[in-house]
Order: sequence, then C-alpha cells, then structure tokens
Amino acid sequence: MPFCSKYIPILLALFFPFLSMAADEAGAISQVQPLDLTQHWAGYLALTVFAVAYILAMTEEVTELKKSKPMVFAASLIWIFIAVFYTKAGMSEQAGVAFRATLESYGELFLFIMVSMTYLNAMEDRGVFDSLRVWLLSKNFSYRQLFWITGFQSFFISSGCNNLTTALLMGSVILAMGKDCPRFVALSCINVVVASNAGGSFSPFGDITTLLVWQKGVVPFTDFFSLLIPAIINFVIPAAIMHFFIPQQRPAAVMEAQEMKRGAWIIIFLFVLTIITSACFENFLGLPPAAGMMMGLTYLKFFSYYLQKTSNAHSVLIPVDLTDVKIDHFAPMKYMNNPPAEVNQQLAKELPFDIFQKVANLEWDTLLFFYGVMVGVGGLSFIGYMEVASHHLYGSIDPTVANILVGFASAFVDNGTIMLSVLTMAPDISEGQWLLVTLTAGVGGSMLAVGSAAGVGLMGQAKGIYTFTSHLKWAPVIVLGYFGSIAAHFLINGRYF
Repeated sequence: MPFCSKYIPILLALFFPFLSMAADEAGAISQVQPLDLTQHWAGYLALTVFAVAYILAMTEEVTELKKSKPMVFAASLIWIFIAVFYTKAGMSEQAGVAFRATLESYGELFLFIMVSMTYLNAMEDRGVFDSLRVWLLSKNFSYRQLFWITGFQSFFISSGCNNLTTALLMGSVILAMGKDCPRFVALSCINVVVASNAGGSFSPFGDITTLLVWQKGVVPFTDFFSLLIPAIINFVIPAAIMHFFIPQQRPAAVMEAQEMKRGAWIIIFLFVLTIITSACFENFLGLPPAAGMMMGLTYLKFFSYYLQKTSNAHSVLIPVDLTDVKIDHFAPMKYMNNPPAEVNQQLAKELPFDIFQKVANLEWDTLLFFYGVMVGVGGLSFIGYMEVASHHLYGSIDPTVANILVGFASAFVDNGTIMLSVLTMAPDISEGQWLLVTLTAGVGGSMLAVGSAAGVGLMGQAKGIYTFTSHLKWAPVIVLGYFGSIAAHFLINGRYF
C-alpha cells in the first residue's frame, strides 16, 4: 500500500501529463494567485472532460472524428468551469488574465508552425518532394540500400521539416519500391518512424518538443546540436539490427523524368533564410522566434508576387472548358478532380503560384488540436494540478529517472503535450537534464506505432503491411536504441550537467 500511494501519483503525472501543464507566461499567472481547485467539482469535471477528449483524439483513426473537434470543445468547457467559479467568487478578472497568458503562448507556437507549413506546401507545389522521390526510384538501389537511404534522409529532412511530412514522403518511396516485398515495407516504415523522430530531436525547429524548449529559453539555440550523436545512435542501433532481416533483392528501377518547377531552389533557399532569421531574432534581438518566422513569410510573399508577374500568359491557354473544372484548394498537388485526367494534370501544373493558397492548405486540424491541448491544459494547470504533478514527478524521484520515464510516457501520449507539461512544471534541473528530457520526449514516441504522428501517418499509408503489431514486434530493439542514446548523451555531454 505505501508503494502504491507513492508511485500512483507519479504514473498519473506521466501518462496524463495534461495534469501539469500551465500557460507559457508563468510570471503573469503567478501574479494572479489562482485558487486551488484540485479538490473542487470544477477541477474534477475539467479533468474528466479533458481526459475524454484526449482519448477521442487518440482514437481518431477508429472514430474518424477529427482530433481538433473534441480538444477545442474540451478546452472551451474547462475555461467555462473556471470562469463560472471565479465569477461567483468575484475574481473574473484573474481568470481572464490567465486565459490571455495561455493564449499568447499558443499564438507564438501557431505563427511559427504556420510559416513552416506554408513553406512546405510551397515546396510541394514546386515539385521538390516529387523530384526527390523519383530520383530515388530511378537509381535501382537494392532493398537494403534503400532501407538505409530512406532512413538517413528521414533523419536529416526531419531536422527541418515535421516528422509526419518526412514519414509520408519516404513512405511513398518505400511503397513504390517494395510493392512486391511486404517485409521490406514493414521494416522500412519502422525505420523511417525511428529516424524521423530522432532527426527532429537535435534541431531547435525539427520537432514540437525542441521548438517548445527553444521558445521557453531553457536551452540555447546552439546547444541543441549536442544531441546530434545521441540521436544518430538512437536511429542506427535498431536500424543495424533490422538490416539483417531485409531481403537482399534489387527491385526494378523506374526511369521517369521529374523536374522541379520554376522557383523551387529559391524557395528552398528562402526557407533556410527564414530559419536563420528566426534564430537571429531570438539570439541577438531577444524577440520570439515566431517574429522572425513571420518576417521570413514575407520573403515567400514577395517571391510569390514575382512568380505571378513573370509567369508566361500563354502557358495557361489549354483547350478545355474551365467552367467544368473543379479546383480543390485544400489538397496540395491534387487540384483537379474531373476528367480528362491528362488535361487536368497539365492545367494544375500551370496554375499561378499563390502564397495565400499555400496558407489555406495548412493542416488546420493539427493547428487547432494544439490550441485545444495548450489552452485546455493551461486551464487545468490554473486549477492547480501542475503543482501536484510537479511535486510527485520531480520532487520524489531522481531527475534522470523522471526524464527517462517521460520518454516512455511519450510512446502513449503526444510528445508535444509531454514537453509542455515538463516546461510548466519548471523543475530546477541542469541544462544537461533539459537536453535529456528533450531527447527522451522526442524519440520516446518511436517505441509504439501510435506514439508519434509519423507512425500514425504511415499506418494509414501502408495499411495492412505496417501495423501496430508489426511495429510492436521490434519494440525491444527500439528500446535498446533509446537507452543507447541516453548513455551517449551522458558520455558526450557531461559538461552540461
């Protein structure tokens, strides 16, 4: 019984990290001096609502209910409960201040991700990702070679792009090359998931976890790159073991020419310049990284104007009745839905580049999901659950053990939510421990197929081949890489502890 009473709160804090997350502006909330509602009906009801909503979000593939819908609804209800109680107590102004602080935190994250997604949509429109895919298909690589190539490409691409986009890009290559070899597809998908999550863990803008830590200011920009070698080890150990189970055959090469559209290389350059601008805003000007990203968005806007003004007018004169053509503005690279397919495809290629269309094509469900998580959990933290979770997680056990357990928790719960929770707890730990939890929260989701967006996306893309069970069979190997990366971090980055 004493064992249960001691560790049950710790387990609750790990597997339900929303109990401990507050708004990013901790100073503003501390001035409010919130009331402790953890034992009040408002606290219990808010906690229940959020738990139900989060379960619905996690089961999106089964229910076919977009994850943003229950989360935004739950966030609204939670703050209604808070507002009702504080209004009755004559403290409505305090609740408003707390909500605005949480909203400001989300606003910075939203703007950063919005600009990143817009650039990715622009690069997709210019054929950057298609060109990479066709290049791989044309080289007649063996299955084992393709296994490593897609793995390393996933690792480095995800350091600048989100893991879902990276996984889907590599997944299309894997499915095209391994259509006659299901084992290759299954193992390569596992490899891509691990590599994508590992690649985002050492870059300040590669993953939601590192982005949150960077924006919070607990780890300087350049220090994130000290996690490069531990991240490589996290990816290489399981890949080296799975290598021997990949068939040695060589699939047939696909000879297909695929040129990128006009302006593709400039957009890639502008994206890199935008990231540099964001880092300079944070490091040299003391401004939020989102401010630099918004300035970077103007680079793309002006270039979009240039592309529109310099496009050849005669290139869009295609003999087809445009009144019968439907344009889907919410499906990048799939604008046309009506036959004839050949004419529609050509017409889609000749559509003028429109930056605002790229903004319209963002993953709004994901962006609104993060709104629900951050605002809803910010409300739960304002209620008082942050103190409870912080006390049991970082007050009762060693920080190293706590950070390792955080990684295991991220295999079940979104790593962004996990990191938000840890940042809200604001434990008094060294920079080495902050780097450790950044690493574990980022790569811990690789242990299960549902532990990251990359795994969930690939399960939908390779239905029946890459499944939860096929990934689970290799979980012990992935865990071996997980502990290998932790050991490497302590060995290489001891100066940060």
